[in-house]
Amino acid sequence: MSLPDAKGRGRVLIVAGSDSGGGAGIQADIKAVTALGGYAATAITALTAQDTVTVHAIHDVPAEFIALQMRVVLQDIGADAVKTGMLHRADIIAAVADALQRYAPDVPLVVDPVMVAKGGARLLQAEAEAALRELLIPRATLITPNLPEAEALCGLMIPDAAAMPAAAQALLGLGPQAVLLKGGHLPGETLVDLLCDARGSESFASARLHTSSTHGTGCTLASAIATGLAFGLPLQKAVAQARAYVRKAIETAPGFGQGHGPLNHAHTVRRN
Repeated sequence: MSLPDAKGRGRVLIVAGSDSGGGAGIQADIKAVTALGGYAATAITALTAQDTVTVHAIHDVPAEFIALQMRVVLQDIGADAVKTGMLHRADIIAAVADALQRYAPDVPLVVDPVMVAKGGARLLQAEAEAALRELLIPRATLITPNLPEAEALCGLMIPDAAAMPAAAQALLGLGPQAVLLKGGHLPGETLVDLLCDARGSESFASARLHTSSTHGTGCTLASAIATGLAFGLPLQKAVAQARAYVRKAIETAPGFGQGHGPLNHAHTVRRN
């Protein structure tokens, strides 16, 4: 079977876990892609019993079934970008990397190296970190680690914004085309994200929003960037558009839940 041509039509294949609370994971990804005008397809890697407070349980999906989900979507619908989120185990990462090589070798890939949920639950087994570093990150168009994830991947401490450029360069050394190092874990009233590739770096700064409605921000940002790439935007513009979308989604969050609440993913949708 010949694969569908990718022509910047906004098709995004999301390979990630499900969040029963709807604020992160596949649910957040689908909402973000749809709000930005794209078409979301999915390969679900795990089911979680999750709310705004914590992840109560994880039910794994077999690696071969994840690869099958990817294959049938890519061979029938196609994709203009792929985004990965929660992958959890080394065998899942290996299966995803193999499926990408077989069925989407030239499709832009955004890797959100999800390791720990907002509530503290570990979403990537410790032994799977090496597989992520060796099998998937070198294939990525962009990786979007927060600071704890970046420290785990590159082995450097990032105590302040001055340490971010060196860490970003170390992450580039792992093989991705670009790195968006997210600085939200640092203290201060200004939040700075650093986008780096072989040509240089660019900082994106914004005022910190003091809110508990931040569940799924990483998933949402990565999927929003993937949507921009799927429509053919240059990386810098895709990142800028995605950050603006996420900020508005936080500002207009519905205030649900007793912990870290979900965003308003539908804020760009016109209501009747």
